[in-house]
Amino acid sequence: MSDGYRDIAALDAQLIECRACPRLVRWREQVAVEKRASFREWTYWGRPVPGFGPSDASLLIVGLAPAANGANRTGRMFTGDRSGDFLYAAMYEVGLASQPTSTHIGDGLELYGTRISAPVHCAPPENKPTPDERNNCRHWLVDELDLLKPSLRSIVVLGGFGWQALFPALAEAGWEVPRPRPKFGHGVHVVLDGPTPLHVYGCFHVSQHNTFTGRLTPTMLEEILRDAADSAGIPQR
Repeated sequence: MSDGYRDIAALDAQLIECRACPRLVRWREQVAVEKRASFREWTYWGRPVPGFGPSDASLLIVGLAPAANGANRTGRMFTGDRSGDFLYAAMYEVGLASQPTSTHIGDGLELYGTRISAPVHCAPPENKPTPDERNNCRHWLVDELDLLKPSLRSIVVLGGFGWQALFPALAEAGWEVPRPRPKFGHGVHVVLDGPTPLHVYGCFHVSQHNTFTGRLTPTMLEEILRDAADSAGIPQR
């Protein structure tokens, strides 16, 4: 159950003050000071990154964690890096985003019926959170799921880390998770009983390793997003 947050905005306001994981706090703040040369004129966000999208979303996209010079710089999930470029271009094609690019918080991007979150809200070194860091951060995802219960119908999980992190959070938020847990794979589709019937879709992560090698193509991502949007009742292009 939720820790008593009245709404998503209250949850996000508390989340961005979190300092529970010393290693992540040191890293996110170090990157914000040292900066990548190409972003030296930026004032980095350098804090936990909250979810992005409407508070009554019927589709949730779950990633891994903010990128050090992406969302850790801009303060918005999947914003300012190539992974985000790939994701938002596909969302735009499907009709889940108002524009195909995401560069900074004031760029006018809106999401339709869709929210984006992550099991870890701080940028980790080498994009690899530890199991303890994942577990420390779980309560934020549980609370977010709890607040989204009235509208949530579908989830797309990007990558195996997010998949493993999501199911314990879903169980804690009240959904019935089968045992053994479903194994991750691109295109895996699971329907859970609980507060509402919930469709969960597995998708390869939009990392450069996957997108540059062709393991994940725009068409593959768009197909998953279309299926998830259909399950969530979101109109598509």
